[in-house]
Amino acid sequence: MRGTVYILLSLKDKRTYVGSTNDFKRRLNQHNAGQVKSTKHRTPFKTLFVEEFETLTEARKREKWWKSGAGRRKLKVFFEDNNCL
Repeated sequence: MRGTVYILLSLKDKRTYVGSTNDFKRRLNQHNAGQVKSTKHRTPFKTLFVEEFETLTEARKREKWWKSGAGRRKLKVFFEDNNCL
């Protein structure tokens, strides 16, 4: 089963959210509908970045990296350079 890592920007508080899933469109709809406990008070969301992997396990490893100190630093630099945040 393929996996996807995604990075969303909350248009409410301008903070990012990193997640992984096997069905990105469904998951984005859940986030924007307020159906995800960790993000329901931060809707709506804009998609900043999507990365596809052969397996959900690989996607989850990459999600963990994006949430690490190194990943967060790279995320901040990347999106500041591209005027996303």
